[in-house]
Amino acid sequence: MWTDEEIKGKILHKLTRLGKFKHSHTSIDNLPKGFPKDTGGKIKGYVDELIKEGILFVKPTSYGKEVSINPEKKEKIMYYIDKFLDKD
Repeated sequence: MWTDEEIKGKILHKLTRLGKFKHSHTSIDNLPKGFPKDTGGKIKGYVDELIKEGILFVKPTSYGKEVSINPEKKEKIMYYIDKFLDKD
């Protein structure tokens, strides 16, 4: 079972690998891809939490919300990614 911090870390790890910083965005609908089916439905809730924490920027578009990483929150981002990568 994954913890909330590990899931947030996987989301942020995915976005960093894709280079989604500041002005490079991706659709929120793409984020559940790659997660187990039982977790995939909860991803948008975790994304909302990351937005509230100021870790993700949100860009509203005509076809839905897009997100990117706020590089100024590097310490918190690395904390979550480390939690995900240390998962055994």
